Amino acid sequence: MDGLIKGLVDVALGGGHDRDREEEEQSRDVRSRSSWAEVVSGDQDDDDDDDEERRHNQWSRQEQSRTQKAVHGGYEENEGCQRQDFTQNNWNREEKKEENNDGWETVGRKPPRRPHKVEKDQWHGYKKPASEQQYSDEVEISSSLEPSDEELADFSRACDKLWELDLNRLKPGKDYEIECGEGKKVYQKEDMAQGNLINWLSEDVFRKPTFSRFCSLLDNYNPNQGCKEVVTSEEKQEQAAFIEEICRTAPIKYLHKYLSSKGIVSGSYQDFKRTMTSLWFDLYGRGGTSGSSSAFEHVFVGEIKQSGEQEVSGFHNWLQFYLEEAKGNVDYQGYIFPRRRGQIPDSETQLLTIQFEWNGVLKSVSSTLIGVSPEFEIALYTLCLFLGGEDNHIQLGPYPVNIKCYRHRDRIGSVFPVAEC
Repeated sequence: MDGLIKGLVDVALGGGHDRDREEEEQSRDVRSRSSWAEVVSGDQDDDDDDDEERRHNQWSRQEQSRTQKAVHGGYEENEGCQRQDFTQNNWNREEKKEENNDGWETVGRKPPRRPHKVEKDQWHGYKKPASEQQYSDEVEISSSLEPSDEELADFSRACDKLWELDLNRLKPGKDYEIECGEGKKVYQKEDMAQGNLINWLSEDVFRKPTFSRFCSLLDNYNPNQGCKEVVTSEEKQEQAAFIEEICRTAPIKYLHKYLSSKGIVSGSYQDFKRTMTSLWFDLYGRGGTSGSSSAFEHVFVGEIKQSGEQEVSGFHNWLQFYLEEAKGNVDYQGYIFPRRRGQIPDSETQLLTIQFEWNGVLKSVSSTLIGVSPEFEIALYTLCLFLGGEDNHIQLGPYPVNIKCYRHRDRIGSVFPVAEC
């Protein structure tokens, strides 16, 4: 019976998987020729810098007439954009409200989520003044942290050097486990994953200082794009302490030496720390409201566009994905087919292009580096801002990748990896 059904589906789709692959490559060629939206400096038009999401979502909406499937439910707004507790109680999806009747089980419902434990004991201490906190030992300055002439002459080599210096990068199978599920095209809305993307993450991960401090920052933001952020003094202390912690690591020390060698930043490490804090955490306008977004919030936390049809923008960090998935706020729906045949992701893959819903709102396509450290991503994206362009074709270990970088005046509007295989 399964074979008969598969055969009928193949006929209905017009030729089976090979033809799907051809259509996928053709559609990707079309999209690659289309221009990405540029970041607009004015506050009234700052939502235009959500280039990746807008490009793919516009294309996918045109294709949706072929699939005719509802994407998401409503979003519970709070008058005045007050900070909310964005738990599962606030974000009810219809399939989670269904009840079993007389022992019948809803077809297609995912199995129960495995419990996730997140170590938060130290988080409260991160709110103290940065000068009163304890930090890791400084990484010793060695020849490996000095940019070579070749790296100074070739920006892409410097990016790959950052990958080598990411001593805190996790190892698949040892520190975490992922389950990629099945693949799909960007416009397809069928859920192709039976469970979570990140099945398991070692508790030791949250004992790593940079990981722990990074995670403590993620709940400081209102994800409603266009709602003015209120930053407390304790949150500012969390930010300063996070920058202090990552500045003790090899990737950030290398970044400083690289940028100061080119005269882009001050040779003073204290001045550099202030530059990094301002670059990643200073607020700017997005969605028509000043002070409603920042580089850190958009790139790592994610935002939900409220104008027109709701869309998820940003949200390119795997730790945020794990935490939201653990809360039940993220529904992973499968990976996006790679451009090249045979390049199917597996449990060892550390660069993924995926589709998911966040609090019931669809993100048609998103790309993320899995298992990398916060300091690596901060260093990589900062380097691309200062020395790269809109497209930065580089090699990160085994992965050819294009780091898309969009500026908001002299800051980061959006930055994310795009797999090139």
